[in-house]
Amino acid sequence: MIEYNDVSLVYPNGTKALQNINLTINQGEFVVIVGLSGAGKSTLIRSINRLVTPTAGQLLVDNQDILKLNTKQLRQLRTKVGMIFQHHNLVKRSTVIKNVIAGRLGYTNTLKSILNLYSKQDLQLAYDSLKRVNIEEKVYTRSDQLSGGQQQRVSIARVLTQQPNIILADEPVASLDPPTSHQVMTYLKRVNREDNITTIVNLHFIDMAMEYADRIIGMRDGKIVFDGPASMVNESTFEQIYGRKIRDDDIRGGTTEHEQTSVNPSN
Repeated sequence: MIEYNDVSLVYPNGTKALQNINLTINQGEFVVIVGLSGAGKSTLIRSINRLVTPTAGQLLVDNQDILKLNTKQLRQLRTKVGMIFQHHNLVKRSTVIKNVIAGRLGYTNTLKSILNLYSKQDLQLAYDSLKRVNIEEKVYTRSDQLSGGQQQRVSIARVLTQQPNIILADEPVASLDPPTSHQVMTYLKRVNREDNITTIVNLHFIDMAMEYADRIIGMRDGKIVFDGPASMVNESTFEQIYGRKIRDDDIRGGTTEHEQTSVNPSN
């Protein structure tokens, strides 16, 4: 369970990235966070693994206030919180298997990791993770020879190899075409269901949020302005979240409904 209790984050320049957030996310939920660019979505999820540190409040992960962790405790936390980024964060000149086995770094001592001395069990886990996202045939391919969608699947496999309790995905499909985006979201949803891993995803695309989320959280100006099941969400809900119309009446005649709801509202 993840609990935000009056969590705020104010940067030194005075920017209020998070404002008095009160939120509970239960084990195994698939949550999608939506909002305009700058709404606080990335800050919210990056606070869970302390890539950013709130300046006030209490943030509990499994009943532990992570804002009070020392360096060693923070490393332990990060072994259980997997992160998927928009731009994959792979070592491009390394093979797929070397990138995926990096998910075990938190469990391996420094010398062994430098020498790539991983156990047979860890290597098997990495290969099995690649199989789960159907890219095991690329095991010895350099990462920079893969398409964007394939690289993101490798990122998912790396997180699976980490065996986390929580997966954070920060705009994981923003740079992908629609069919590939749906493929990546399908794998994330499947992992969430099969492993009961709490999964929190930032998205701009309305149709994907409604299709894949169990629960949608809307943010604006560092505040939560909507929190409810995806089944309750409609176009007017998104207009409430974004503070403006989702569709432009002037272009309705030339654009299909699916294309309209796929528009990135931050543009």
